[in-house]
Amino acid sequence: MRLCVFEATDGPRSGLVLGDEVVDISAAADGSQWPVDILARGPAGVEAIEKAARSAPRISLNAARLKAPLRRPGKILGIGLNYRDHARETGREPPTTQMWFNKQTSALHGPFDPVLMPAVSTALDYEVELVVVIGKYGRHVPRGRAHEIIAGYMTGCDYSVRDWQRATPTMIMGKGFDTHAPVGPWITTPDEAGEVSNMSLKCWVNDDLRQDGNTGEMIFDVPAQIEHLTKAFALEPGDLIFTGTPAGVGAAFTPPKFVKVGDRVRVEVERLGAIEAVITQETSQTRIG
Repeated sequence: MRLCVFEATDGPRSGLVLGDEVVDISAAADGSQWPVDILARGPAGVEAIEKAARSAPRISLNAARLKAPLRRPGKILGIGLNYRDHARETGREPPTTQMWFNKQTSALHGPFDPVLMPAVSTALDYEVELVVVIGKYGRHVPRGRAHEIIAGYMTGCDYSVRDWQRATPTMIMGKGFDTHAPVGPWITTPDEAGEVSNMSLKCWVNDDLRQDGNTGEMIFDVPAQIEHLTKAFALEPGDLIFTGTPAGVGAAFTPPKFVKVGDRVRVEVERLGAIEAVITQETSQTRIG
């Protein structure tokens, strides 16, 4: 299944994407418009979706305004240098230990909404990534059972403000700017996503193909990531894992090819769909309250 959230006149609603249509399945949500809440109910949730879809109204996918398909996550986690070719293009050896950072939850952004060029930097870079959506609580989860806590997968772009990222060893400041974690366009459940260890990932800036990789190039695969993270803390429904990016980031070019205001950035993961954003200038206007 491909589950989305779309904007209706009365607010966000859950949708099931079928071909070129979106089926309004809000009747299956028991008062919540968030697909993860439905999936967390297991087989009963899937049955509720199928029942709601039989007679629910439909709209054209092209006419639907898609939003980020989940509420603000408890955690957005990203792994660094997880593709060998990306590690090499930065001049570093592939890591032997998983390197994790946080993206702020306020960075979560819709799949087709404008992404902000920070008022404090022009070193804005792109990173196409496979994103894992956690659907169940998990602690000390062995790799062989990692699939049990996965609700689905999305396409994401880990926008990175490189000068702020390099200013501190943790990378958190450069990775967590507002709007810099767009995801979507929907959550694809594992049965439809298929084998995630062999998916192509691509990123275009305008019409220039910058990144063209495959998830099979990961150093630490998705089960290894879940096993490692849950040794330290629980993963909970709605948490997101950005699983790393292949070679071709703007910072690796000489001179760097950072994105500019007005650029159109499109990222796509095979079988999961594409998201796209126009880079828009942020103002430094003070906003309080």
